[in-house]
Amino acid sequence: MVAAGGTRIRAILVLGEGDGPVTPCGACRQRIREFAESATPVHAAGLGGILASFTLEALLPASFGPETLGG
Repeated sequence: MVAAGGTRIRAILVLGEGDGPVTPCGACRQRIREFAESATPVHAAGLGGILASFTLEALLPASFGPETLGG
């Protein structure tokens, strides 16, 4: 995304093979946050479809984002 010139993430879909929802790891959550608003939806899906949905704020509360730097 960034290499192609993208600067904003509007939604995230994480696909896992297990029965339960898989969410991004902590480091990935922070990197996503640098290009996404706190309210950005994060969907956790398995092979059968979406299993759970969260906001980025729910997964990374009190985060450091672009607005912290005035951007």
